[in-house]
Amino acid sequence: MNLFIDTLRVYSPVFGDKGNIPMKYTCEGENINPPLAINELPSETKSLAIIVEDPDATHGTFDHWVIWDIEPQTNISENFMGGVQGKNGKQKTGYTGPCPPSGIHRYYFKVYALDTKLELPNAENKKALIDAMRGHIIAGGEIMGKYSKSK
Repeated sequence: MNLFIDTLRVYSPVFGDKGNIPMKYTCEGENINPPLAINELPSETKSLAIIVEDPDATHGTFDHWVIWDIEPQTNISENFMGGVQGKNGKQKTGYTGPCPPSGIHRYYFKVYALDTKLELPNAENKKALIDAMRGHIIAGGEIMGKYSKSK
């Protein structure tokens, strides 16, 4: 489900939209989030949230990163430790990188600008985050990267 009008420009200095995610940011590398840049952030933004998901996973969409209450900013650094980390598809908090069992998978990095801080407890899941964001999303955007394991 698309929760926003695509009004933020989201890009990464390490891969282009629909490009290949470098191994460093996957289970075969350092398993840290890639850097992201955000343009056209509304001045009334009070916090950011990010959801990274793989819709090509065998058993339905796999959540790689669920994070919220990020201070408004235009750069999310690699290995970002700000905000409140939620549970990923492995039921662990924080980022877990692309690690498809076979073939090429797509990974959507979705960024939401919110008009409030959500103040959800840490370790909540994507559903709780989406429910909390309803009515507070003022802008959003995404970048999609691809990855296929080398081994």
